[in-house]
Amino acid sequence: MSVPTVEPGAATASREVVRVTIAVPTYRRPDDLGALLPVLLEHAREAGAGGRYAVEVLVVDNDPDGGAAATVAGITGSDVRYAHEPTPGIAAVRNRALDEAGDSTLMAFIDDDERPEAGWLTALLTTWADTGAAAVSGRILAEYAGELDPWIRAGEFFVRRRMPTGTPIDVAAGGNLLLDLDQVRAAGVRFDLALGLGGGEDTLFSRSLARAGCRMVWCDESGAVDRVPPSRMTRALVLTRAWSHGNRTILIRLWLAEGRWARLEVRARGVVGGLLRVAAGAAHWTWGLLSRSLRHRARGLRGVLRGAGMVAGACGLVFEEYARSGRRWRLAGRGPR
Repeated sequence: MSVPTVEPGAATASREVVRVTIAVPTYRRPDDLGALLPVLLEHAREAGAGGRYAVEVLVVDNDPDGGAAATVAGITGSDVRYAHEPTPGIAAVRNRALDEAGDSTLMAFIDDDERPEAGWLTALLTTWADTGAAAVSGRILAEYAGELDPWIRAGEFFVRRRMPTGTPIDVAAGGNLLLDLDQVRAAGVRFDLALGLGGGEDTLFSRSLARAGCRMVWCDESGAVDRVPPSRMTRALVLTRAWSHGNRTILIRLWLAEGRWARLEVRARGVVGGLLRVAAGAAHWTWGLLSRSLRHRARGLRGVLRGAGMVAGACGLVFEEYARSGRRWRLAGRGPR
């Protein structure tokens, strides 16, 4: 389905005031959330100062016990709105945010453990107004809670991409993302619940938007800091993520494939490509061992795990990194829901 894009500037010209919802998915991070909300309110006031935008903050809590309600209530004199989404998984939370948006035209997602830099929201809104894009993706910067393992630093595993503002993109992460809700609704795209506990729901969402003919662009001036705790600064976590990313890459390709033969082709390519990546990663690691290069060893080992995850995905195994039951593997279902 093709969705017409908005001409630059036309989106804001058609309304006297554009309503914006800042959506914060959260799960049992009261300290992070409590520190983030006052900062977001400052961004909301800054963006709304000219009268062009009316901005609200929405917290969507995925804790079955609704623990974030107390944190939201503790933000004195604020208009932060709270919604409780007990269905486990980030996809359910993001969909609930879309449903809670009401008559908002725009939604800016930011994670509860991120901190927006100065001008974060204003930069996203400016890029949207200039381009009329359905999605504007901002920059993520890593901030480490302690000394980084030299193996991780050598592999540059937390270095994120950046590019000039306005650059067209075909995939976007959900942690720093502005959506034009009119275009998203017209495209009929939602976050897939099947990926709620494994991650990758934002990849599938953005690729589905691009397939529907929606324009997505980059905004380099909009920065958000990803606060990396010690629990994520480990080799085991990096390698687990590599396996998980490889697994999700194939699963997303399978769910985007149309027809039985297309899916068989994706599976075949996933097995072959995954095995080739395992072999290349092993060669890379061996060269690192011989040349005493920590970077080559680190990136080679990550390549092996990513390739193995691709093979697993092609064989129908789904790895759920954020599973709450302790069971992290399951067989693939019928596809997106």
